[in-house]
Amino acid sequence: MTKAATLLAAEEQAYNPLLPHTFELVVGIFSFAVVAIFLIKVLVPRIQKTLAERTDAIEGGIKRAEEAQAEALALQKQYRDQLAEARHEAARLREEAREQAAQIKAELREEAQAEARRLIDAAHAQIEADRQAAFAQLRTEIGRLSTDLAGRIVGESLEDEARQRRTVDRFLDELEAVR
Repeated sequence: MTKAATLLAAEEQAYNPLLPHTFELVVGIFSFAVVAIFLIKVLVPRIQKTLAERTDAIEGGIKRAEEAQAEALALQKQYRDQLAEARHEAARLREEAREQAAQIKAELREEAQAEARRLIDAAHAQIEADRQAAFAQLRTEIGRLSTDLAGRIVGESLEDEARQRRTVDRFLDELEAVR
């Protein structure tokens, strides 16, 4: 084997395929450094800024959602309070209406009873007046018939009005006393 072959054989033995060549190693490290610097200087701040904006948006959204939920709960409580107050007011108005209806009913009943009493009193007064008129008419008729009868029995005329009246009154008084 020649020298060149020995060197090639030695070089082949010394060459490890897992280890890169020095030139590739330097270029790789330089490229890695350029990419790392680019990432650190340009992309990382932008990514952090975007993440911060998203975090703020999410936290703000959560905060707005919590505020909206608190406001909705407050409105719901206010609505329930108003509804309870409206129900209470409706119950109070119904009770007032019932009381007014009862009062109106009582007033109408009293008015009807008063009207009935007035009509009954007027009827009693009319009956009493009719009775008095009938009694007076009957008294006059009885007096006339009595004087005619007495005149026939006695045989003389009892034309004197004063005498006639006294006789009739005495006769009627005696009749009432017998009863």
